[in-house]
Amino acid sequence: MSVKPEHYDVIRKPVITEKATLASENGAVVFEVAMGANKPQIKEAVESLFGVKVKAVNTTIAKGKAKRFRGLMGRRRDVKKAYVTLEEGNTIDVTTGL
Repeated sequence: MSVKPEHYDVIRKPVITEKATLASENGAVVFEVAMGANKPQIKEAVESLFGVKVKAVNTTIAKGKAKRFRGLMGRRRDVKKAYVTLEEGNTIDVTTGL
């Protein structure tokens, strides 16, 4: 499968948190993805960019918090995350990058 430029638009960055680390012990990797990306697009992008086989893709949308900035109310942006479960024997090292 060839790497298309739009694959880089689908996957923004890996998510490295405590919860994402726990998911990686079960063969899953967490990515921040574009809000308009659907599960087949995410699967195709991960398989072509990292050269692995994807078993399943689960997505979630984290709503942005209301925060104060210099005394004024602001809002963080909404974030879509994809929990990508890999087939047995496939791994992605998110610390190295692309």
